Amino acid sequence: MKSPRPGRLMDDGGTGLPRQVSNGGAHPGAGTIPGERRQAASPGGRTGKLLPNRPDSPRRDTRQDRDGRRRFLGAAAGVVAVGGGLVAGELLASFLSPSLSPLTAVGGAVIDAVPPGVKDWAISLFGTADKAALLTGMALAIAVLAAFAGVLEDRRKFAGIAVVGIFGVAGAAAVLTRAQVTPTALALPVLAAVLAGILLRFLIRKLHAWRGETDAGTASGPSRRSFFQSLAVTAAISAVGGVLAGIWRGAAIAASEARARISLPGPASPAPPIPAAAESGVAGATPLVTPNRDFYRIDTALSVPAVNPDTWILKVTGMVGREVQLSFADLLAKPLTERHITIACVSNGVGGDLIGNARWLGWPVRELLAQAVPQPGADMVLSRSADGWTAGTPLEVLTDSRDALLAVGMNGEPLPLEHGFPVRLVVPGLYGYVSATKWVTELKVTRFADDTGYWTPRGWSERGPIKMSSRIDVPRSGRPVTAGTVVFGGVAWAQHTGIRKVELRINQGPWQEADLAAGISLDTWYQWKLAMDLTPGQYEVQVRATDLTGRPQEETARPPAPDGATGFHTVRVDVKS
Repeated sequence: MKSPRPGRLMDDGGTGLPRQVSNGGAHPGAGTIPGERRQAASPGGRTGKLLPNRPDSPRRDTRQDRDGRRRFLGAAAGVVAVGGGLVAGELLASFLSPSLSPLTAVGGAVIDAVPPGVKDWAISLFGTADKAALLTGMALAIAVLAAFAGVLEDRRKFAGIAVVGIFGVAGAAAVLTRAQVTPTALALPVLAAVLAGILLRFLIRKLHAWRGETDAGTASGPSRRSFFQSLAVTAAISAVGGVLAGIWRGAAIAASEARARISLPGPASPAPPIPAAAESGVAGATPLVTPNRDFYRIDTALSVPAVNPDTWILKVTGMVGREVQLSFADLLAKPLTERHITIACVSNGVGGDLIGNARWLGWPVRELLAQAVPQPGADMVLSRSADGWTAGTPLEVLTDSRDALLAVGMNGEPLPLEHGFPVRLVVPGLYGYVSATKWVTELKVTRFADDTGYWTPRGWSERGPIKMSSRIDVPRSGRPVTAGTVVFGGVAWAQHTGIRKVELRINQGPWQEADLAAGISLDTWYQWKLAMDLTPGQYEVQVRATDLTGRPQEETARPPAPDGATGFHTVRVDVKS
């Protein structure tokens, strides 16, 4: 093999940089061209057999390397371009359509389309973080599809843009399914897709310019820098825009400010004082009154509706003698009632935490309905939320003596935004899916034969009375405890009926009655406790309740669908010496 002359410049095998080659390097093999083999020198200076290159010699880019890099850069361009389009759509929604943006529309449509069984699984897995889980899943799915669009656009002009166009069509279709749909809201997903397509074409052209210079063997530095600068600037602008979109959701901010200005009037009928014996005193037990920050939230609203109390109107329509309209100021001027009421989600599994007890302030619904004069034959009230969600509540439940409220306050303050500000329904004795409408804007007096709430056609029962249940809160299942006296504690509920007794059994043994606290009222849960002497070992502990009518809690284990879970809550306790 003929050696290169000292000082000769040779190509480096694909890096685009020249390198100095010398036949008199400081080590054997210096100056060897990648891909060549070098000859070993014999002791006499004669050339020996051919040897492969040293492992640390520079390696030429393979076609596989170049293809992988190409796909990666195309995918990056797609993600950045689609991200920029989405952020632009959310920014425009902040000003033009505060109550409905492309992302919230798609998320709401996804929630509606998901089968009830999947919803139940998501709630059981993520609890009140189900919205965050959905948003995270949506972000990942969008990123994957955007990356695919970028790779396609790099391979074939307008192929990736066609995928982006599908984004826009899907977004517009989702907007059409929402109650807040407007022409402006419908246009936003299309505008977002158009901008994403423009950005994608721009970035791919920059990428092709760099690759064209590289393939031609000319200096590729300027085009390479131009591509990465364009990519970085677009990503940075999108990130800033995303932050601003969150900040500029003006309606939510305005609602928060309006809430802060509200001073709730005192109740005409205050809540009775909590009896001193209503609390069990067990360390680590669930608080008798749930703080607002810890109160469960389960609904279909991907983003919290922003309702201005100054423009809020509640309408009573349907089968009534006369339609009634009520403003927020009108509602606050009514003689308000304050009561402790425990409400629960039908998705709450046995031993679950989708239940809470709060002190609610509101006007009895029966008084409003009395003004409207329901017609004979009506048996249901279809309540509607500002975001279009509906619940079908038996008319008799809203007109009997129970404290069903149009609530404006929760634990001494205006309703938190996420819990229905400015007004929501609270109905003792019914699961939330048939009663607890947040952001309520309409009460339609109708019949079950003519109308259905949101969840009924999705496989849930029509009426939804809460089922009696009980729960062990301490000790937690699976946590070790020290042998000796072990104190068990928890809650039991049978809203609008009341609890007579709570019992525990160990390892399927005889039932032992617990000490039942006094409770606040028939419409709240009750705390209980039981001290047991336990020796080291493994124990299975179960709890059951009996209501004031003498009816025991149902033992058969059933899932939440279609009308609420049943069974005994069971924990396993490891007692250590």
